[in-house]
Amino acid sequence: PGVRLFELDAIAREYLEDGGGAPAFLGYRPSRHESPYPSTLCISVNDEVVHGIGIRDYELQEGDIVGLDIGVRYPAADGLFTDMAVTVPVGEVSSEARALIDTTRQSLDLAISMVAPGVWIHEIGREIQNFCEAKGYGVVRDLSGHGVGYKIHEDPVIVNFYDAKAPKVQLKEGMVICLEPMITAGSWKVKVDEDRWTVRTADRSLAAHFEHTIAVTAKGHDVLTQL
Repeated sequence: PGVRLFELDAIAREYLEDGGGAPAFLGYRPSRHESPYPSTLCISVNDEVVHGIGIRDYELQEGDIVGLDIGVRYPAADGLFTDMAVTVPVGEVSSEARALIDTTRQSLDLAISMVAPGVWIHEIGREIQNFCEAKGYGVVRDLSGHGVGYKIHEDPVIVNFYDAKAPKVQLKEGMVICLEPMITAGSWKVKVDEDRWTVRTADRSLAAHFEHTIAVTAKGHDVLTQL
């Protein structure tokens, strides 16, 4: 409590650059028609699902929950990319908030446990959806996990629910992917703020987000961003 978002962003950027890396999100543009992302961290508070701008002058309050999402290029000049996220409580939080955080983290652990050559990615999405919806939570449909490595976002798209219309992709040894369930305490529907980046729940319910970069290996998988 009392820490401002821009302070967290400054810490992250200094730490990355001192270690020889570079922020992957700072200056990122999904297309030439969109404005570049202005911060090192995506910091999403309470009903913000993802992409909250990290340089905001918001002071964290007791009871907030905060998603910290960071992409890194290492080495800075010509390295490869990783991407990860974690949602943390600020001080003492409600039992509702704690349960949401725990369920989202558990759903990522479940998804990671499935990663191995030959696994179909739509089955991973099905497991995340079944696990979270059985507990009464919403699973965001409009955002997804992805491949990663030579770029911060690569194919395949990896949704967190079962989509019968999605292309069927099978994991293979050597692939590197990001799994990132985005779970809500209410409806799965989201909207984008006027800043054109911040995604929040349409019903203003709490949201949590966890993510890891995972390599598919001959024996199963290796979590590359494990804390």
